[in-house]
Amino acid sequence: MIKVVLADDQVLVRAGFRALLAAQPDIEVVGEAGDGEEAVAAARRLRPDVILMDIRMPRLDGLAATRRICSDERLDGVRIVILTTFELDEYVFEALRGGASGFLVKDTEPVELIHAVRAVAAGDALLSPSVTRRLIVEFAARAKEPAPSPRLNALTDREREVMALVGEGLSNEEIAERLVVSPATAKTHVSRTMVKLGARDRAQLVVLAYESGLVKPGWLP
Repeated sequence: MIKVVLADDQVLVRAGFRALLAAQPDIEVVGEAGDGEEAVAAARRLRPDVILMDIRMPRLDGLAATRRICSDERLDGVRIVILTTFELDEYVFEALRGGASGFLVKDTEPVELIHAVRAVAAGDALLSPSVTRRLIVEFAARAKEPAPSPRLNALTDREREVMALVGEGLSNEEIAERLVVSPATAKTHVSRTMVKLGARDRAQLVVLAYESGLVKPGWLP
C-alpha cells in the first residue's frame, strides 16, 4: 500500500485529491497538511511514501518544507512531488535542487496524478524528458557558469557520458539508442551514477549535471 500525505492550503484541492487517490486499491491517504510546518510534522509522524506538496503555503512554504524533509536522514524514504499552478513555476528548479522527485500541475488529468504517485513511490523521478528540456531552458536563462566539480571524479567515462545525456533530457531508451546499448544497460548506468553522487533520483541528477558543469546551457561557450 502506497501511503500519501496531501499538503495544500486549499481544503477543496486536498478533498479532490483525497477522493481520487482513496478510490485506488493500492493507495492510502494517511494525512493532510494545510501549511509547510504541518507537512514536515506529518512526514516525521506518518513516514509516508509520497507527499504531494504545494509550493505556496502559509507559515512555511513548500520549498522550505521540502528542504527540511529531504535533509532529514530519517525521512530518506519519503518522496516529494511539487504541485504547481504553472509548469515552469519560478520555484520548481529550487524544489528539485532541494530534493523533490518531480512536479505536477494542479489541473493534471486524474490518471496522470495516479500514475505519478505510483511512479514516485517506486523510486522513479517524475520528470519526463519533455519537462526536463523545458526546465533546462528555464535554468539556462538564469544560470551562471559553474566551476568544475570534484564529485565527478568518482564516475567512469561512460557514467559521465550517461549523466550528460540525462542532463540533456534524454530518456533511458534514447540514451540506449545514442550509445548503442540495451535500455537495461542504460538504466544500470543511470542508477550507478545516482548512487555514486548521492542523488535521490533522476531529477537531482539533472540538477547536478548542470551545477557541476558537465552539461552547459547552450548560451555558455
